[in-house]
Amino acid sequence: MTPLISNEEIKNSDEFFQRIHQVQVDYLSYWKVNTLWHWEFWLSVALSTIPWVIWILLRKRGSEARLLLAGGFGLIVSAWFDFLGLVLGFWHYAGRVLPTIPTFLPWDFTLIPVTIMLWLQFKPALNPFFKAVIYSALTSFIGEPLFEWIGFYTTVKWSVFYSFPIYVIIYLIAYRISRAKSLDPL
Repeated sequence: MTPLISNEEIKNSDEFFQRIHQVQVDYLSYWKVNTLWHWEFWLSVALSTIPWVIWILLRKRGSEARLLLAGGFGLIVSAWFDFLGLVLGFWHYAGRVLPTIPTFLPWDFTLIPVTIMLWLQFKPALNPFFKAVIYSALTSFIGEPLFEWIGFYTTVKWSVFYSFPIYVIIYLIAYRISRAKSLDPL
């Protein structure tokens, strides 16, 4: 079968893929020597698992589906923005749990969704905008600088002030999802 895309375009795309693949191979070699089994690897593993255990213990029974849906939204959006920021050269990471995921697993797949879910449960009657601002301030002005201080996160062309409105919006949308009335049984 003849592809609709020209052979030259496929060849050019393949050349880019081969370069990307070689970078991944080189990074895997680096990761095995400089990260795997070192303290930062174990801290990343702990940050990837312990918050989920805490959430399992503290979750509001009967609200798991709503919370997981809201947390899943936070996970997907933060992972996508994180991937874009990495690709655009805004920041990069060290101490990654897995060398194949371009973003920082503990942040995107654990800390963001778990903190959103716990924050949604905490004082649910409080004004959601107020909670979003506090959540965003803690995440942007304490969480990100802490991870930068540890050495996990290095900003290149980014500021915590850019992150602040993004986290406010992510939290408010997650809040809205958690309050959806359309979660009827199948």
